[in-house]
Amino acid sequence: MRNRVYGVCGIRSRMSNWNADFSGRPKTTSKNEIFGSDKALKFPMKVTWDQEGEKVLYLRSYTINVIKEKQIFQPKTLNERYKEIFGEDPKKQKPKVFLKTLFSAIDVMNFGATFAEEGQNASITGAVQIGQGFNIYNDSRVEVQDILSPFKNSSKSHEKDTSTTLGTKIVCDEAHYCYPFTVNPFAYDNYRKIIDDFKGYTREMYNKFKDVSLRSATTFATNSKFGSDNEYSIFIEMKENSKIYLPELSQFVTFEKGEENVLNLEKFEKLLTQKVMESVEKIELYYNPLIINVKGLKNNDKISRFNIFTGEDI
Repeated sequence: MRNRVYGVCGIRSRMSNWNADFSGRPKTTSKNEIFGSDKALKFPMKVTWDQEGEKVLYLRSYTINVIKEKQIFQPKTLNERYKEIFGEDPKKQKPKVFLKTLFSAIDVMNFGATFAEEGQNASITGAVQIGQGFNIYNDSRVEVQDILSPFKNSSKSHEKDTSTTLGTKIVCDEAHYCYPFTVNPFAYDNYRKIIDDFKGYTREMYNKFKDVSLRSATTFATNSKFGSDNEYSIFIEMKENSKIYLPELSQFVTFEKGEENVLNLEKFEKLLTQKVMESVEKIELYYNPLIINVKGLKNNDKISRFNIFTGEDI
C-alpha cells in the first residue's frame, strides 16, 4: 500500500464510562475536558482481533507462578507473552528473524511496538497513529450510582454485623468522543530493506484496521463500557505520491444536540479545497443514520456514505 490515509473515529457513550481514570471517573484534562486516550480505542480493537484468531502481542494474559511454595495468579511478562503467541524464545532469535516475527502480530503491524527485554530491543513507530479522543458534546454530566453488594465486608469479623458492602458505578450520561488518526504506509520502508520478504504495510492490513475501527467499540460490551458504540468514521485516502499533508481532523468536527443529533462537517468540508481534492483518491463516511444526521460534506464522485453497522450505501 502506498496511499496515506487521514480520518476520525467517533465513539458514542450513553450511561457508560468509555475511559475511566484511576478514581473511576471519566478521564479529564486539567481544564476538566472529558477525553479518551488512544489506548482506550486500541484495546477493544486488539480484543476483537484476538477473538477472531489474529496474533495479538500486546494484550494481557495470565499464568500461575509458584512463589515461596504458594501459587500466585499473575500477568505474563512480555517475553512470556511472546513465547505464547509465537512459540519462540525471543532471546534465541537472530535480529532479522525477531523483527519479522514481531511484524507478524497484527497489533504490531498497525500500531508499532516497544520491546525492551533481555536479549532483544526494538522500537517500532506504527503505521497507524491515533490521537486523543476529546468529547465534542458540551453538556456531558457525570453520574454516580450506589451499588449494594450481596456480601459482608470480609474485614468486619463481628458475628452480629448484618450489613453488606456498598460500591459505586460512575458513568457519563452522554458523551461523543472524536479520535483523529493517520495511516502512513511508508513507516516501514526501512525495515523492508533489512527483513527478508517483508512487504511493509499492506492494503490487507489497512482493511483489517478499517474494519475493526467501525465495530470494535460496539463489540466490546463490558459492564462499564456497555452503551459505548461506534458512531461514525471518516477515511480520506490520498492518491499515491500525493504531496498534500492534512492536519489532525478532529478539530474540524463538531456535534450538535437537538431533536436529532447532528454531526457537523462544515469546517471539515472547507478543508477539502479543490487543490486538496485533486490529491484525494476517495473519501468514505460511515455513520449510524438511525441516530445521527450529517451536515456538510456535499456528495461528489469521490465521496461515499455507508451505514456503519451494515456497510450498505446511504
